[in-house]
Amino acid sequence: MKPKVGWTHRSLLFLLMLYLLLPLVATGLYALATNWQTTILPESWTLNWFKDMFQDLRFLEALWTSFYLCLISVALSLVIMLPAVFVITVYLPKLESFMKGLVVLPYAVPGVVAAVGLIRTYSSGPIDIAGTAYILIGAYFVVVLPYMYQGIRNSLLTVSAVELLNAAEMLGAKRARAFVTIILPNIWPGVIISTLLSFSVLFGEFVVTNMLVGGHIHTIQVYLYQRVSESGHLASAIAISYFIFIMILSTILMRLGRKMNGGTQG
Repeated sequence: MKPKVGWTHRSLLFLLMLYLLLPLVATGLYALATNWQTTILPESWTLNWFKDMFQDLRFLEALWTSFYLCLISVALSLVIMLPAVFVITVYLPKLESFMKGLVVLPYAVPGVVAAVGLIRTYSSGPIDIAGTAYILIGAYFVVVLPYMYQGIRNSLLTVSAVELLNAAEMLGAKRARAFVTIILPNIWPGVIISTLLSFSVLFGEFVVTNMLVGGHIHTIQVYLYQRVSESGHLASAIAISYFIFIMILSTILMRLGRKMNGGTQG
């Protein structure tokens, strides 16, 4: 028998949803308004701001640039972190304390400090990649390190990866085959969530991006920063389009993850 949800819990949930969605709704209304000064709702409505935005090739280029840079960074992080976290969690648990301290370093170092350090390190010498996409991808890898590590580790602990692997080896399965056919399908939903969270964080990153490659590579956040002074309506339209893009991408990835998880269980 399911416990009943009281009105207090429903009210708190409603207030929380209202608190989270009200700024987004206001931004959407402002993006559709021609004039909104002294009234509760806009005096008139228009789609011209969205039309101007999509007619600007710089917006489409910035959106594509942000997408493929974030995609490459998250894919690189996933390829490296998934086997690394698996080995540490299953075979080298004594190193977990060291890894926990290592992955929280991006939180301890401010973005401005990290960007200045990267510029000074890679602006000369044998690895001169300052102002290029390579330094941005490397910085993105560090930014999403905590999300990737913690998400994959929690998934491995939730499915009892050590016990599953031992059982598979007792039945004659090799370690690599057991990882691919048993461990990975069970942790795939958690991996999808970590990937999605990492992508969303990178897609909204501005400080590190602007300082490292702001003058050379225009991402969607750099483009938004450059155009926010032109029109608040246009900036709102860009922000809403950015949110819709993330929401559509999130829905596709979540459905893909559920489909793959359902296929492995069937």
